Amino acid sequence: MQDFTNYSPNQQGSMAVAAASSEALFFQRIYVWMFAGLAVTAGLAFVFGLSDAWMNFIKTNRFALIGAAIVELGVVFYLSARINTLAPSTAKVLFMVYAALTGVTFSVIGRVYPPVVIFKAFISTAGIYGAMAVYGMVTKRSLQAWGSFLFMGLVGIIIASVVNMFVHSSAADLAICVIGVLLFAGLTAYDHQKLRVIHATALSGDADEESRVVIMGALNLYLDFINLFLLLLRLFGRSND
Repeated sequence: MQDFTNYSPNQQGSMAVAAASSEALFFQRIYVWMFAGLAVTAGLAFVFGLSDAWMNFIKTNRFALIGAAIVELGVVFYLSARINTLAPSTAKVLFMVYAALTGVTFSVIGRVYPPVVIFKAFISTAGIYGAMAVYGMVTKRSLQAWGSFLFMGLVGIIIASVVNMFVHSSAADLAICVIGVLLFAGLTAYDHQKLRVIHATALSGDADEESRVVIMGALNLYLDFINLFLLLLRLFGRSND
């Protein structure tokens, strides 16, 4: 884990200008890949969601989406574990494959939730995500201590979600959604500051290394956005019932 406490955003003079320019380019590359992933996910979700043939297929093949979700997990775990040894081109392909698979699994969203709920969830996600991203980028406070807390919170949410699959408690589901939104909002700020620290302290100037960091950063920010959206979708969907 990067040492957030050794990073100071209060640099002076020409070095600060150069650092800011380099950082801006670094985040521009990350966001290009993140938004490309989101565009692929949204596009495939829309196309497959409109396909009656696809909907009939997953109705008659109940494990199709489960299989796609398992492959998704395999791709993201493999990419995360092997990122330091993968060729940048391979990392890029795997990221886009993951985004495509997510789009396929998201195809049912349009059949489950009305458009107004999806729109509200997306706008809310964009607002919360944007605010927390800005906070993570501009705050002078080290967010390093958030890491362990957020990780433990995510583990707790996963365990609670699995238990609630059998209990079917509406109150527990509401609590999971609310706490999950808070956790992923925190992760959004944390991941943005972490990427600033990595750019400022950990990059050696190697182009391949930076490309791999860009893809991994895009994946982390993509996951923050997607999970925040899903949790808000569930919350808005509850109020629409």
